[in-house]
Amino acid sequence: MGSVFSPYYAAARRRGAAPPAEHCAINLALYGDGGHRWAMTERGSRHLHQRHDHLAIGPSALHWQGDALVIDVDEITAPWPQRLRGRITLHPQARTGLDIPLAAEGGHRWTPLAPRAQVEVRLPQPGLCWRGTGYLDANRGDEPLEQRFADWTWARAALAGGRSALTYDVQPLCGPPLSLALQIAADGSAQAFEPPSMGLLPRARWGVARPVRGPDARLLATLEDGPFYTRSLVHTTLLGQPVTAVHESLSLRRFGRRWVQALLPFRMPRRG
Repeated sequence: MGSVFSPYYAAARRRGAAPPAEHCAINLALYGDGGHRWAMTERGSRHLHQRHDHLAIGPSALHWQGDALVIDVDEITAPWPQRLRGRITLHPQARTGLDIPLAAEGGHRWTPLAPRAQVEVRLPQPGLCWRGTGYLDANRGDEPLEQRFADWTWARAALAGGRSALTYDVQPLCGPPLSLALQIAADGSAQAFEPPSMGLLPRARWGVARPVRGPDARLLATLEDGPFYTRSLVHTTLLGQPVTAVHESLSLRRFGRRWVQALLPFRMPRRG
């Protein structure tokens, strides 16, 4: 809600006040041998329905069922239209009470709700079904990201004994950088650790920088390669353990450029 990477939301803000509820989307990205599928259709407030335990945006919805988060998806991919339909069920195995400010004034916050979870995926369209480990977090803010930050990187990896490791490096437009490194135990308790030194992965095709924690880090796969954002699988060492981490790198300087904004509707169509 208030889709932070929406070109329509950015254009509406340039014209004046822009209600966040007019710019909502559910994003689903699938990677694997069956190909890369992406859906992120933006909708307005008349397609948004909220209760304390339920959120629906268009034909897709999320709700809590006991301790499980159930996500019912019915979306069309872009730019090549295909149906993505089915259910994703996330069972948190560790919950934290963390709510961490990413900016000095507290206007942007990050909440790692469940650093470790079990996930069941059943998608009759396109015919995919599997189980695995997962992660659930949330971000919220009072202003556009590009007005506060230059770039950031994030990574998450599973450790032995049901633990997880999270790193977050944020460079604001003004002021010193913020570096976070957290070890989350199986019971959800958190302990900070000294971040490893920073390495640098090869740039992807669009040229976005990919700094990563761990001097021995190496790239395993590029999952998402965009003009301002990359998502990757990385092999690195955290807390003395070799791990495979999901890594994200975001350039908000790039995102704010008009030529990037002009490209986004091809991946993020708007309905209604």
